[in-house]
Amino acid sequence: MNKNKTVVRSMDILNLFIDHTELSFHEIIKLSEIPKTSVYRMLQTLEEIGFIKKGADDNYRLDMLFLKFGHLVSNRLDVRKIAYPIMQGIHKDFKEAVILAIRDGKEAIYVEIINEKQKVRINTAIGHKSPLYVGACPRAIFSFLPEYEINVFLESVELESYAEGTITDMEKLFKRIKQERQQGFSISHSELENHISAVAAPIYNHLGEVVAAMGIAGFEANYQGGNIDIFVGELLKATIEISRQLGYEQP
Repeated sequence: MNKNKTVVRSMDILNLFIDHTELSFHEIIKLSEIPKTSVYRMLQTLEEIGFIKKGADDNYRLDMLFLKFGHLVSNRLDVRKIAYPIMQGIHKDFKEAVILAIRDGKEAIYVEIINEKQKVRINTAIGHKSPLYVGACPRAIFSFLPEYEINVFLESVELESYAEGTITDMEKLFKRIKQERQQGFSISHSELENHISAVAAPIYNHLGEVVAAMGIAGFEANYQGGNIDIFVGELLKATIEISRQLGYEQP
């Protein structure tokens, strides 16, 4: 069978579960109108991947991997939709770039950036990725992950330099992570781009998991002394509100 046709037919089978919580082998054949042998092969593959699961009653149901993808997409869409008007307000007030990032494996990916009024253009765009340990926004996700995840990540990565302020010493990075966990936000100076500074804070979902981070970024001269306190104050109010709308309840 043509590979593209197999993919399409597999999606046809998965789409059956939009309207049915469980289906037998013969029900899938009847509803999909796909030959028995093809259905059998595709069900085996989908079960091996983790998209569906065959129960003790021989009926098929969606498995956790499929549900995990659905939950991930939902989180990403929801957080951007909720965050955008709040980001606009911060950008209007401070005329600094406002950034929203989510985790993508060992990296953070920027899913929204508002940078219309800032005089200094930062070298970051929607879709751009950065390692989790570099920069305020990525590290505002990284520093607030469970400690075992942080340790596993750092054991598997070699710290690389991206700008003159990138932290490449493991001991210094551990100290910075500990400090950021205690204070509730991240700060970076020339870590991803020389002469650019940022502050960022984590955003939590209804399970208390870090799903994103919001940051304010701009020319480093603006991120000194009292200005940082002002930026951080507004940022924390914003991320707390976004987290609340995602169902998070502060302990």
